[in-house]
Amino acid sequence: MKRLKILLLLTIPCLFFLACSYPMRTISGISLNHHPKDILSTDKKTGEKQCKADVKTAVDETTEKTQQKKEEKTENGKVNKKVKNHEQETMDEALDLLGESQDSWEKGDLESALKSLDKAYELILDVNGNLDISRQKDDLRFMISKRILEIYASRYTVATGNGSEIPLIINEAVKKEIQRYTTSDRNFFIRSYRRSGLYRPIILKYLKEAGLPEELSWLPLVESGFKIKALSSARALGLWQFIPSTGYKFSLKRDRFVDERMDVEKSTKAAIAYLKELHGMFGDWTTVLAAYNCGEGRVLRVISRQHVNYLDDFWDLYRRLPYETARYVPRFLATLHIIKDPDRYGMDLSDNPEGRLTYETVETNRCMRLRDVALYLNIPVKTLKSLNPELRYEITPDREYALKVPPGAGEQFVLIAGKIPKAKAPSPTYVRHRIKRGESLSVIAKKYRSSVRAIMAYNNLKSKHRIREGQRLRIPMRGYGYFQPATKKRVRVSKILLTGKIIEYRVKHGDSLWSLARYFNTTVSEIKRINNLRSAKLGIDQVLRIKSRVAERTYTVRKGDNLAMIAKQEGTSLNSILKLNGLSRNSHIYPGQVVIVKR
Repeated sequence: MKRLKILLLLTIPCLFFLACSYPMRTISGISLNHHPKDILSTDKKTGEKQCKADVKTAVDETTEKTQQKKEEKTENGKVNKKVKNHEQETMDEALDLLGESQDSWEKGDLESALKSLDKAYELILDVNGNLDISRQKDDLRFMISKRILEIYASRYTVATGNGSEIPLIINEAVKKEIQRYTTSDRNFFIRSYRRSGLYRPIILKYLKEAGLPEELSWLPLVESGFKIKALSSARALGLWQFIPSTGYKFSLKRDRFVDERMDVEKSTKAAIAYLKELHGMFGDWTTVLAAYNCGEGRVLRVISRQHVNYLDDFWDLYRRLPYETARYVPRFLATLHIIKDPDRYGMDLSDNPEGRLTYETVETNRCMRLRDVALYLNIPVKTLKSLNPELRYEITPDREYALKVPPGAGEQFVLIAGKIPKAKAPSPTYVRHRIKRGESLSVIAKKYRSSVRAIMAYNNLKSKHRIREGQRLRIPMRGYGYFQPATKKRVRVSKILLTGKIIEYRVKHGDSLWSLARYFNTTVSEIKRINNLRSAKLGIDQVLRIKSRVAERTYTVRKGDNLAMIAKQEGTSLNSILKLNGLSRNSHIYPGQVVIVKR
């Protein structure tokens, strides 16, 4: 213990001596024998140098990383471009397979068609590209699915149009419609069945060409009763009851001369195109018929609300559809049941339907009244009207038009076409009016010499009080449906009708064949012969052709005319004009109306 103490006493002084003899060593570049302030100053400078070095290092590292990212992005871009090109090639290949499927289907090879679709679908499953590729993928998926549905549907469709695809279902709804047809609607059904003979052969021809079921040829019985000019409250017109917008969609022309919704052949082709489009959409004929009646949009909305499969059965939708549509399909099925076995339901359909329409066409390019054409061809006017129901005012257009005439009359028409009088173009049937503040329907009707009921009917208005400022209305015009082109100067048309000249006369209230024969110095039998009348009954506004033996001077009314002004200009009296034309002082005259001023 003593030795240890001695050793420590000797060692401590030696260590102290050594420390004082040598300068202090630096620690991290700072001498410990410096003043504390010098130490802090040196530490600050050293820290700044170190910070700059760290920043430079960080910048170098960031630049290096950015460069690496650019290189990686370039490499990825090249890879993505290659992937995109590969996926686009895949989509093109799938599209080619879709075309091959179409070719196989048209040839009748359904199995090959389905295999091509399977391959196409298998290709697009591996595609997960950008937005453009994804859109193409969705479009191809839809087209492939639609084509598969069409092919499976066509397996049960007979190409000749035998129509086994429409099942003759019998249920309570169908039985109810059969009961109506055999009781309250019995006469309607029988009359419609007889009229079917006029148009059904034409419809069958186009159905067979399209490969659609023949049963669809009875659809116009439900739609229109086979009335070519049937017009519904929804403005649906013709055998197939097209509304204007749907008719326009399927290229049915509608202008002041023609409305092709009443053209048998053109409307039938349009109806077939519409039915085929709907069948491609729904795949089930009963659902197709429901969509034909109320529109595909309505049916699709009902289907979407059910949250079940796309291929729904019509009877799943039956009670969710509008009442008229819910009756429409059972009514059509009831028609098929009765046609198939009329004796079972006590319906006498032994009378043969009317004979089909036969005709040939001739080309015209000027306005002619059908009455004049019939007169020069020596054929009944009724025949010519029934062959050309699409002519809205029974006047041929002032452009190229295929006029239908009875077989054998074409050559005769060519010979006499130049002799047929040129007719005046039909005027618009309505004018447009924008409602102003304070106007009512009665005020508007009075302004245009129309009626409130006519305006309401023409615009589908349910109440005469529910109109608003700024609303546009179509105002139906009254009076003669013809006009003369407007000129700057008022033109007076007056001519002498020589003895034996055939004129047209519009029947007025109180007229009879006897009074007309006496007035025009002719006979009742002569008037009946020229107009093919079987009885002496006349209708107001009926137009008669009369061979007058009285020389007359007439005047065609222009805008702004009145009877007193006409009488003064023609050097006659107002009472004379009123008497000659069967008018009163309260009668209205209209532009284009022909009045007799002297005889």
